[in-house]
Order: sequence, then C-alpha cells, then structure tokens
Amino acid sequence: MKEITMYNLQQIVEEISIVWFNRPFVDTARYNSRLRTTGGRYLPGKRIIEINPKYLRELGQEETIGIIKHELCHYHLHIEGKGYGHRDPEFRELLQQTESPRFCNMLPSVKEKTLLYYKCTKCGHVYKRKKIVNTRKYGCGKCGGKLKKQENTGLLEK
Repeated sequence: MKEITMYNLQQIVEEISIVWFNRPFVDTARYNSRLRTTGGRYLPGKRIIEINPKYLRELGQEETIGIIKHELCHYHLHIEGKGYGHRDPEFRELLQQTESPRFCNMLPSVKEKTLLYYKCTKCGHVYKRKKIVNTRKYGCGKCGGKLKKQENTGLLEK
C-alpha cells in the first residue's frame, strides 16, 4: 500500500475498500480541515467520506487507515441498505470483521490544552474545567461553598 499524502487520499480509500471489503469505493473521499472533534465522517446524503488531515499529521498513517476503514464500514452498509449507525449490530459486526477501530485516539494537540482548576474554599473539592468559570455566579456543587481559581500545579490533581 502506498503512503498516504494529502494528494492521494482518494486512491488510498479505493485501495483499502478493495483489500478489506472486497467492494469498490466509487464515490468521493476528501480531507476536511474544519473537522475538530472527529477523525472522519461519512455523509450519506452526498456519499462522501471526509477525513481530518490533522490525524495524518499528528498521529500518522496507521491511525488514518483505521479512520478510513471505520468510515468505509458506514459507507458500504449504507450502500447495501443495512444499518450503518454506530449502534447497529451490522455496523459493529463489520467493524470486527475488518479490524476497524470503533473510536479514534485523541489528537496530541487537543490533549495539551491546559485545564483550569477551581477549589472550594469550604470543602476543598477541586474542579477541572476547560472554560473559565464565573466564580461570582457559580459555587461548589457539593457543599455550596465559594470557588477560588487555583494555579495549575501537579499537587491539585486527584
């Protein structure tokens, strides 16, 4: 199999479809850099597979091939008129047959985002948040005490 580049995605998807599914992929595969929380998606209305290029850059070819196989499971089941949703038994069975991942790994660039820590002044419970919390408006959910923003130190993590 050829190395995946930004230019030959369509060829790679067609090749993976033949090798793993014994069926041709006759529609469109493309990169979509606007995808943020997923490695790829299948658009059944347009019969397009979109792949997040950040996964190729950050996690490499093996992870990207897993994402392509996962999306091809959606594609081929949709074409056959079978259940292609994540909870459908046909979908889960095809994932196992083709050794496709059910979920993709988190991007390292997303993992690196810093967390904010808030500590209750009354009971000492520590809250980890991605977004800033308005401490005048919100309090501790356990005891109702006031929250105080803490510095990001390793001592706070439980």
